[in-house]
Amino acid sequence: MSRTRLTLADILPGFVAAHLFIPLFIVRSLGPLDFWWWMSLNTAALIIYSLTSDREYRRLLTRDLSGGLLRKLLLGVLSACALYGVFMAGNALSRLILPFAGEGIRQVYGFKQGASLTRMALLMTFLIGPGEELFWRGFLQRRWQRRFGDIPGYLMAALLYALVHLGTGNVMLVLAAATCGLFWGWLYLRFRSVIILVVSHVLWDLAIFLFAPLAG
Repeated sequence: MSRTRLTLADILPGFVAAHLFIPLFIVRSLGPLDFWWWMSLNTAALIIYSLTSDREYRRLLTRDLSGGLLRKLLLGVLSACALYGVFMAGNALSRLILPFAGEGIRQVYGFKQGASLTRMALLMTFLIGPGEELFWRGFLQRRWQRRFGDIPGYLMAALLYALVHLGTGNVMLVLAAATCGLFWGWLYLRFRSVIILVVSHVLWDLAIFLFAPLAG
């Protein structure tokens, strides 16, 4: 059998993620639950799927927690600062060269939908940020790297991470997701630590959405 031939096991995780998040980005809310509650529920579903379908992954996470925590925390903080710097530069540059950039960025912040900042912060910190890294990099990218090779697996996971944001119809958000997917995917490729990614993702989320937004 060809090493690069796709199987159901290869496709299913991405299929599940796409069917959870693309409709969410289109509809944003359903019934009494707003975007942030649905985002949290969908992320929780992916966490459960990842941890229950891959015993090896649970062992790897335990090993990740067992040593070098201070170094991993520091790398997470530094990488979050670096990514925020990338977005600051991208924000300024895109507004200069893309006529639709300002409106696209403003619409990204429209996802707040009047939600409580405290609730958003708690969900980002304890569920959304960690859950995205547990699924997209620690679970999906790792599996695709093992299946197709490090660089192809990394690029495939980053591409899918960007594509699921197409449901927003917002070019700036898709570009932002592509940048994050490549950045955090590279961190996983380099360090193989979900802890680093969780710290980086959570701090970046809190900065970019709540504490130092770039919508101005």
